[in-house]
Amino acid sequence: MSASFDPVKIGIVSVSDRASTGVYEDKGLPALQDWLTRALKNPIEFVPRLIPDEQAVISATLVELVDAGCSLVLTTGGTGPALRDVTPEATLAIAHKEMPGFGEQMRQISLKFVPTAILSRQTAVIRDKSLVINLPGQPKAIAETLEGLPALGTPGIFAAVPYCIDLIGGPYLETDDAVCKAFRPKSAIRASTGQ
Repeated sequence: MSASFDPVKIGIVSVSDRASTGVYEDKGLPALQDWLTRALKNPIEFVPRLIPDEQAVISATLVELVDAGCSLVLTTGGTGPALRDVTPEATLAIAHKEMPGFGEQMRQISLKFVPTAILSRQTAVIRDKSLVINLPGQPKAIAETLEGLPALGTPGIFAAVPYCIDLIGGPYLETDDAVCKAFRPKSAIRASTGQ
């Protein structure tokens, strides 16, 4: 069935000092992989990384994943105001273009749940032909920001991801509408019948 869908390589990065040294089990990578597997119809090759909150390491990891051909790179963790939270700085350091709307929308979604969402510094950037997005650290918040709150009419950020990847020359991503309906202008929609 998936033969008619473009394959996609996705980098998933969990940024955590404690999880990267084995102090506790990382929950970010499994949450990202689970959600993306449910949301996308495309065959996915995941490239996972579990790394500490070190700005140089984060930047180098993001560049490595982009250079390896990941069309999409999602990070989780390290986006708050704490001294060790440097994921946004590391991401902006490797950017060719900043995409601030992603961070704005993630904060809007999270504000429906917690007033401390304004402390979040999530952002997104484009480097070469890759979209890099900093997501929240908690698995529940990851799903909420990606999916949105359909009952409240609040779109998730992932609805815009496939078209963004189209515009930067990446593969055509097809979503499972039951999880997250991608939005594209009519002129950008491909017939999804097998070819």
